[in-house]
Amino acid sequence: MADGTVLPTDHYPSSAGGTGPTVLVRSPVGRIPMGLVYGKYFTRHGFHVVVQETRDVVLGTGSIQDPGNEREDGLSTVAWLRTQPWFDGTLVMYGPSATGCVQWALARDVPECRAMSVQIAASALSEAIYPGGAFALESSLYWCASRDRSRLATLPHRVRRALASGRPLHELDTVAGGMPIPIFQELLSSQSPGSPLRTRMDASHLVGSTTVPVHLVAGWYDVFLPGQLRDYQALRTAGHRPYLTIGPWYHCDRRLLPVALREAMEFFRSHLTGSGVLRRSAVRLYVTGAGEWREYSDWPPPGTVRQQWYPQSDGGLSLSPPAYGEPRRYRYDPADPTPVPRGPVIFGDSRPEDCRPLENRTDVLVYTSRPLTGPMEIIGPVTADVFMRSSRTHTDCGVRICDVHPDGSSINVCEGVRRITPGNRGPADADGVYRVSVELWPVAHRFRAGHRLRVHLCSGGHPRIARHTGSADLVDTGGAPLAADQEVFHDAERRSVIHLPLASRSHDGTSPPDADCRSLPDGAEDDPQRWLADLMPPAALMYPGNGETPWQGPEAW
Repeated sequence: MADGTVLPTDHYPSSAGGTGPTVLVRSPVGRIPMGLVYGKYFTRHGFHVVVQETRDVVLGTGSIQDPGNEREDGLSTVAWLRTQPWFDGTLVMYGPSATGCVQWALARDVPECRAMSVQIAASALSEAIYPGGAFALESSLYWCASRDRSRLATLPHRVRRALASGRPLHELDTVAGGMPIPIFQELLSSQSPGSPLRTRMDASHLVGSTTVPVHLVAGWYDVFLPGQLRDYQALRTAGHRPYLTIGPWYHCDRRLLPVALREAMEFFRSHLTGSGVLRRSAVRLYVTGAGEWREYSDWPPPGTVRQQWYPQSDGGLSLSPPAYGEPRRYRYDPADPTPVPRGPVIFGDSRPEDCRPLENRTDVLVYTSRPLTGPMEIIGPVTADVFMRSSRTHTDCGVRICDVHPDGSSINVCEGVRRITPGNRGPADADGVYRVSVELWPVAHRFRAGHRLRVHLCSGGHPRIARHTGSADLVDTGGAPLAADQEVFHDAERRSVIHLPLASRSHDGTSPPDADCRSLPDGAEDDPQRWLADLMPPAALMYPGNGETPWQGPEAW
């Protein structure tokens, strides 16, 4: 690099030999095993592949690289590529998660770069770590502890043990890793917007200035989905036409890889040689509940309208605003924090599940509509305005939407949280009631005829979200937690409301029902797992830095 630092870099030659375009993968999570996967796939199709470890991996700082330094290192790497006899003067960038985030630093004013493909990643990491101003405990602890790559095989057990330990927040990294993890402690102390760490974690200012075509692949159950869709909107605002695919995937979902590789291949070929066949519509979405893919010209889909659903004082949920109703009350006790159903996390299965056990708790308010007389599809951003009063000046407001099936199962569709402080809520009225605006997860979901719409209101989502202890501090230092008595209002003047994006019936096309994987690479349609295994390294491959732990296969990602 410019300062003399050497970054380990692997080159996988094209199977066609000679010169050719290069797929550049710059990785903050090491080069193996994913380098072998990308190398084996793209070299089969005439590409050279270069996989490089970023500076924070090499230096072992365990910190987060500044986007400015990532750009300097990326430019030094491009300068090195220009000297290689096999480099034909064109490159593309590829990568999921952290390897997707670093692409933005090199996405402008590099003549050789012709396209980039980013999967399950957003330019602003801070949005996933501090959703709604809260702290994403489970994902943050997993991510910080995973930076010790010599112990990945025991990572799930260690993190689950820490989350269930009941220890104060600032001690959980020691429980999970055996010693304090500096980056975890830095995350805890950087709760304020504009802190130095959060600035380093935010490359969103680079998105609009990109000069290369962008391909985005996201998952409905991925932690980075809201941020990735904000990147899409920033590109559209800047006049670009990015391609976007959102499937029924979570962050470590192995079903995503074959789709991402094939779509990236088509996108790269189209922008390198003009020979790739791009789909007609820029946006492809999997509609959950309908089990089919849809194609649209944009996100949110044109023709979407906002529909308001109003919680009622009797526990109902209606399109009619309430004329009068008493507030409903619950107590949130951080000593017994409200649990959360399965949902977006960095590691583990994030697919929805039945929420009925949660609905039996006294700290969750439940509102349910009558059975729908016909199907209803919502596609786009979801928001809520909740009028509430709390005995604490600092607390949380959580909103969840569920699809209630005829058999009674209540399946979570989307949710969101807002950490309430005196400075980020609406002004209080004479009774101390204020409005809280909550941004929920974006969706594309069909509620079938006979199903019911259900809303949860609560103040916790442990352990995915760190429990609120009732004080002004994010860091739980082990002091006595303070319970919060909450009231939710639904009367003529203070109407709590859920804003749903009601989709029009117009779209550009559909695909067969339940096609979880669309546009799979050769051989993947019949047996995606076998196809993945063919790309994976042998079982004898070891994790970097550990000669004793065998690589576990795609499910270990």
